[in-house]
Amino acid sequence: MREIRNIVILTGAGVSAESGVPTFRGPDGLWEGHRVEDVATPQVFRRDPELVQSFYDQRRAALARVQPNAAHHALAKLDAEWPHDLLLVTQNVDDLHDRAGSKRLLHMHGELKSAWCLSCDRRTPWDGALSNDPACPACGARGHLRPDIVWFGEMPYDMDRIDRALSRADLFVSIGTSGNVYPAAGFVDLASHAGARTLELNLDPSMTSPRFDESRLGPAGTLVPALVEELLNP
Repeated sequence: MREIRNIVILTGAGVSAESGVPTFRGPDGLWEGHRVEDVATPQVFRRDPELVQSFYDQRRAALARVQPNAAHHALAKLDAEWPHDLLLVTQNVDDLHDRAGSKRLLHMHGELKSAWCLSCDRRTPWDGALSNDPACPACGARGHLRPDIVWFGEMPYDMDRIDRALSRADLFVSIGTSGNVYPAAGFVDLASHAGARTLELNLDPSMTSPRFDESRLGPAGTLVPALVEELLNP
């Protein structure tokens, strides 16, 4: 750990799950009779915007009932105290990393608490509902706001910045990810090819576990604070 300077960390649903963030999937894998994948595409939004807005309105409202956990706070501590380059990339669309205090943070799949105006292309912090067709605060157009979420078939945000950070990383850490969603599932390969040490922290082995130098299994709330202590006090 003494030789590590530049760090890239990827977090997934396993980090937020310990805070009780609801998955919105029932025992049958459905949300109100729909596959979640079927309310997360531009095509469905054009066909049935009320359905899609309702789904994300519920998810946005649910954030008020959850709090950052030990893993979020430990990563914020690392962000604040790490003297070299660090980039925290999250696949999660909740705001728990933000509330914990992380600053060097990218939401590659967008944010629930942000609205994107398809009329003027502006993004605006957003706490309330979008299903009532509110006006865009920037241009005034009504009915043109959509969740600022990367849907299936859309390109994740800030990929150029993420690729640059991975190419310079000495350590890549993946926390609480399934390893079956691309391009994030390929980050371990990009980091390995650049010569970085790769480490996975997960409750169970993921699809990409064999491609990591090391895997540590257990809850994120236990493993992440231990890793942060190891990094800050080698």
